[in-house]
Amino acid sequence: MDPVIFIGIILGFLLTLLITPIWINRAKKVGLTGKDMHKTDKREVAEAGGISVLLGFTLGVLVYIFLKTFYFKSQDNLIEIFAILTSILIVGTIGLIDDLLGWKIGLNKKTRLALLVFASIPLIVINAGESTMMGVSFGLFYPMVLIPLGIVATSSTFNFIAGYNGLEASQGILLLSALSVAAWLTGSAWLSIILLTMVACIIGFYLFNKCPGDVFPGDVFTYSVGALIGIAAILGNIEKFAVFIFIPYILEVILKSRGKLKVQSFAKVNDDGTLEKPKKKFYGIEHVAISIIKKIKGSVRENDVVVAVNLFQLLIIALAFTIFRGSFF
Repeated sequence: MDPVIFIGIILGFLLTLLITPIWINRAKKVGLTGKDMHKTDKREVAEAGGISVLLGFTLGVLVYIFLKTFYFKSQDNLIEIFAILTSILIVGTIGLIDDLLGWKIGLNKKTRLALLVFASIPLIVINAGESTMMGVSFGLFYPMVLIPLGIVATSSTFNFIAGYNGLEASQGILLLSALSVAAWLTGSAWLSIILLTMVACIIGFYLFNKCPGDVFPGDVFTYSVGALIGIAAILGNIEKFAVFIFIPYILEVILKSRGKLKVQSFAKVNDDGTLEKPKKKFYGIEHVAISIIKKIKGSVRENDVVVAVNLFQLLIIALAFTIFRGSFF
């Protein structure tokens, strides 16, 4: 592989690294902040920092397109790449609107779902993916129903495992890295590069988001990353692999359903900064993590929860590569 191909990835990372601190300062000046629920002082932290990731990703992808066109003299998969970029920008805009309205108000559920369906249109019009799965041809049902359903599902549930500094960002890094490897192994090198571009941008953002975080990712981040997970599954024809590594989020939806999706994943914060499970029942895998860590260590810190959830995600990813290894080799 020509190292030139990584220029877009590097530039996307650098732009995110440059813009994030600027956004933090500007967001605080205009009052676009939220309370850090797992700090004893409930400090105010800049919101919607995912906008820097979205901008970095856009630059990285456009540079990749430029290189393909002028350096490699290739127009392969350009339609798919532009469809990805269009969908992510639509989803990111929806998330940004949600962030600006505030998480307690935000867009109502029906409006949000309708807008997320709209974001799947770029994939529908190019007839993305393979309509035949497991020997069954879904015909028009695949682009008209399954594609919108997949994009809505991943983009709207990726923000369920959230609320702890660095959690959403690190989860995005793990999931998209796994999908990038899977795409590469199945012959979709171009898709792997697109996914790595987003991973690089998230890493740049994570440096400011990790505990103790200076910025929250917001829905502009979670919607975009969630949508990209769904898009990668469709365009890479790795739907089964993607669904499997999304198991933690499926479990999160099940646990949150006990509280009618209204109970937040936040923990109860003690005076010394340690965390407690807020209720007797579990309403998220974060609460399960708190309970397990407390039995092992005796006390729980915010970063302990992030590490535990990430280890669980890594276990699921390792199992996925083991179970589906026949599809890759």
